[in-house]
Amino acid sequence: MTRILGIDPGSRFTGYGLIDQVGQTSRLVACGTIATQGEDIAPRLGQIFRELNQVVGLHAPVEVGIEKVFMARNADSALKLGQARGAAIAAVVQHDLPVFEYSARQVKQALVGRGGAEKHQVAQMVCYLLGLEKTPQADAADALAIAICHAHMRVSLARMAGATAVRRRRIR
Repeated sequence: MTRILGIDPGSRFTGYGLIDQVGQTSRLVACGTIATQGEDIAPRLGQIFRELNQVVGLHAPVEVGIEKVFMARNADSALKLGQARGAAIAAVVQHDLPVFEYSARQVKQALVGRGGAEKHQVAQMVCYLLGLEKTPQADAADALAIAICHAHMRVSLARMAGATAVRRRRIR
């Protein structure tokens, strides 16, 4: 079993989702949203750091998936998003957790099969894959999608490593 934390960073709302992966099956552990308050960015970044640090301490994930920065509408938004990502990454690396980054397109491709899928389609697949009756809040659903994407990538990489090892033995 591997416990994976998915993070959907944002300066106002940062989603997190934890799953347990056993083979090709994923199970929900916990999810939520860190809603920051105020206009000053520094206290909001501190809140993201502290709350994610608590999530890691409480649930003990062993790997982390996080969404890559995308090009925002303006430079100020991109900068704030990058700072929120930095606070989130700092919170998990202090626990010596490996961090894997995925673009929104990669997450959509892994869950829906199309990189251009709509947000609601991704949320529906999260519910289907985790057997949830109720759709989580949007940022939490996105974080769970990132965790599931990482779980799928782990399985694929393990298969590829196994295939490479088999091919190497045949060549010798």
